[in-house]
Amino acid sequence: MGSGIRYRAERISLALMATSGIAVLIADLLGWLDKVAPGGTLPKITLLILSTVTVFLLLEVDRLKVLDHVDAQLSKLDIGALAQQLKEEHYGGVVQVHRRFPDDTFTGFVEGASSEVAILQTWIPNLDLLDAALRKALIDRRVQRIRILLLHPSSPVARLRDEALRTVRDPALDEDVKASVERSLSILESLHREVPREDRARLQVRVYNSLPSIAVYKADQHYLVSSFLHGQLAIRSTQTEIDGSDTPMGRQVQRELDMLWEIGREVDLGDWRASVSTINL
Repeated sequence: MGSGIRYRAERISLALMATSGIAVLIADLLGWLDKVAPGGTLPKITLLILSTVTVFLLLEVDRLKVLDHVDAQLSKLDIGALAQQLKEEHYGGVVQVHRRFPDDTFTGFVEGASSEVAILQTWIPNLDLLDAALRKALIDRRVQRIRILLLHPSSPVARLRDEALRTVRDPALDEDVKASVERSLSILESLHREVPREDRARLQVRVYNSLPSIAVYKADQHYLVSSFLHGQLAIRSTQTEIDGSDTPMGRQVQRELDMLWEIGREVDLGDWRASVSTINL
């Protein structure tokens, strides 16, 4: 109740001050002030208005102190950390959904990576586009490790994936899944052979014999994730971009990636054909 009366009093005071100022200005222009009290009225009215303003400001001191306290508290807030927390809580780490695989975006992630680059796929249809970025990551940026997970070319899953892609693949024009995996391995073997010997151990390739749930392209804390849909390559379906391995979505994807890596078998890129032929399914 008291605050309401105070608010109304402040409003009335402000209105009176504004009205007095206008009235004095008009009276001065018409010469009325000189008639009432020549030479002394205007300074007195001015002093009255200034005194009223001073009283008003004194009444507002407490509220101004509160504003200072609020400003001090806001200055302590880490706006970036709060934004990150809200993103994790409401979106699980998802920052964007792409219509199809954004080659330029992932290439940029790889070129900025320092810890790890990882790819989980049946085979890598866009490996030609990523080859230069992977080479740069190994040689120039000296990324700690690059992990590649591919489907075993002789896995029964390869035939299942062939069937799932049957409606969009012309056998006369496109390689089947087995041939596509082997082509990816050949490109990786060339990359392995061309990098300096001391850098080769950081390029690690494994093959797995399992039905993958998702395709994953990772560079440090950035993920691009898609599903294996019927009648559509994973890189041509929507891609969920996730930022942060400690976010709910990031943790889930990382677990899947690590699980497939554990069950995968290492491929010797010195001679991938001989190496894969010795891996029992």
